[in-house]
Amino acid sequence: MTDDVLICGAARTPFGRSERSGREHAVAAATAALADAGIPWSRVGAAFGGSDAAGLADTLVADLGLTGLPFVNVKNGCATGGSALVSAVNAIRGGMADVVLVVGFDKHPRGAFDPRPEDWGLDDAYGRDGLMVTTQFFGVKIQRYAHDFGITPRTLALVAEKAYRNGSLTPEAWRRKEIGADEILASGMVNDPLTRFMFCSPGEGSAALVLCSPSVPTRDAVTLRSAVVRTRRRGSFEVFSPVLEAGEPTSVSRDAAAAAFEAAGLGPSDVDVIQLQDTESGAEVMHLAECGFCEDGEQEKLIADRATEIDGPLPVNTDGGCIANGEPIGASGLRQVYEVVQQLRGRAGARQVPGEPRIGFTHVYGAPGVSACTVLAR
Repeated sequence: MTDDVLICGAARTPFGRSERSGREHAVAAATAALADAGIPWSRVGAAFGGSDAAGLADTLVADLGLTGLPFVNVKNGCATGGSALVSAVNAIRGGMADVVLVVGFDKHPRGAFDPRPEDWGLDDAYGRDGLMVTTQFFGVKIQRYAHDFGITPRTLALVAEKAYRNGSLTPEAWRRKEIGADEILASGMVNDPLTRFMFCSPGEGSAALVLCSPSVPTRDAVTLRSAVVRTRRRGSFEVFSPVLEAGEPTSVSRDAAAAAFEAAGLGPSDVDVIQLQDTESGAEVMHLAECGFCEDGEQEKLIADRATEIDGPLPVNTDGGCIANGEPIGASGLRQVYEVVQQLRGRAGARQVPGEPRIGFTHVYGAPGVSACTVLAR
């Protein structure tokens, strides 16, 4: 058994809309990740993966090869990819296999997500009253945060402007056209203070990783220092979690990020490149503080000073994040890890963070209060 786990292969497909099925995206990403690792499918000892709406990951063996390996389906909302990754890490550390594939994929229909209250332990009235509308939750949460900590609508627009600019540098991104802050502010109010162009969209795509133990020969590996998943504690205010209790609020993102840094033996100040869940602009702002990269309220100045740009001291969402890539739920967290792996390898092309980044961090957040974080090192 070993505590060290390496990412020796990483790949993704283009996100957006296409004629491909979700499974076809997954097969393409898995095949490319194996090729990147220089490892054949027959050498893989176990696999973990899943999607929210595009089918069962274990059925991919029909295309990848019928080798008889254990392939575990994972479905954990926006943390599907992160949960599959944690499972793969544990499989290697526990001696189940020394080479493991992780794959996340999805293909969502056009339009907003359409969750059912009963799937989230809620009464039907919660849906009839419109409280399953995720844009409403995001608007309420950032509106309160902005009031408490002085975040302006222009700062929210600057976050989205950066996302589209970075997306224009990412060949696999869905939204590859730069959009300025003024146009973002004028794009139509969805839920105050969030406008249309401040949101990501449900989409399609896949990302895959090949993990291995240090005993396996590799050619360009990145060390996965930690990978954790956490669920909400009492006192949280989360999507589809309708209770807001008195007292000091808790945050599942704070819990997951703190656990990931503790397990890695590192801190936020050590990180060179960052991926944060940005379902909408407000999420990136809040997650900057929740994951330890600044204090609440400091985001206004940091963003105005361009600190979160690719060439800034806190480069965030260098590939455009969810806003530019869209969110195929099963793939989103692994897309983040793929991007950090490329940055640490120096393979990110026009969006490469300067100065040879050595430490990366990823964070994903989803309903009803679940977060997955990783710390990676070169």
